[in-house]
Amino acid sequence: MGIPVPKITMTETVQILSEVIEKQKEELFHVVTLNPEIAMSCQHQAGLRQIVDRAGLLTADGAGIVMVSRVKRDPLPERVTGCDLLYHLLAAGDQKKWSFYLLGADEETSRAAETNIRTAYPGAIIKGRHHGFFHPSEEGRILEEISSASPDVLVVALGAPYAEEWIDKHRDQLNARIAIGVGGTLDIIAGKVKRAPRIWQKLNLEWMYRLMNQPSRWKRQLILPRFAVKAILYKDSN
Repeated sequence: MGIPVPKITMTETVQILSEVIEKQKEELFHVVTLNPEIAMSCQHQAGLRQIVDRAGLLTADGAGIVMVSRVKRDPLPERVTGCDLLYHLLAAGDQKKWSFYLLGADEETSRAAETNIRTAYPGAIIKGRHHGFFHPSEEGRILEEISSASPDVLVVALGAPYAEEWIDKHRDQLNARIAIGVGGTLDIIAGKVKRAPRIWQKLNLEWMYRLMNQPSRWKRQLILPRFAVKAILYKDSN
């Protein structure tokens, strides 16, 4: 659909981001984990497409992205989801003493996620956190807090594509090395939502597991077949 997703594995992605953190550049490195919903929205939202094009790195978040690449005989090696990537970054941060700031989810979930991260990854430094249900009048204070924290990794769990839009809008005020939207990952880390078993993930059926456990998601899942058809039929004009 005209969105170039690099053919990189999870290991390669973490290596790229490790190098970004080590270089300590002032410019924010925005990571967009591309799923079918974002890809479809890019087709009719020029602003979002520009955000995706400006990103420092795109990864294939959705199984649909990988499956379409295989059908079109230009296969991506694997999914690199926001959830998995955050766990890998926390593991690397545990060893390398990286700092993190958590933004998003409700207050209880945010607090539980921080507690669980501190327990599982004691070497990772949590510079701060804030729930995602803030009033616009609070935004300036939150931006100042993030900037003062100067985290290596800013984790934004505000939902897609709002997280991507929020990061891009405030990129010059964040003073972070890397910013990444992670959807509902803090809910999983906090233990509020159970992730699909590994076998479901390997079979690219995580979407079905989530639908079975969260039936309210059915409207969102309708986009998957539409994305598949549109992406498979898409022909690059170049």
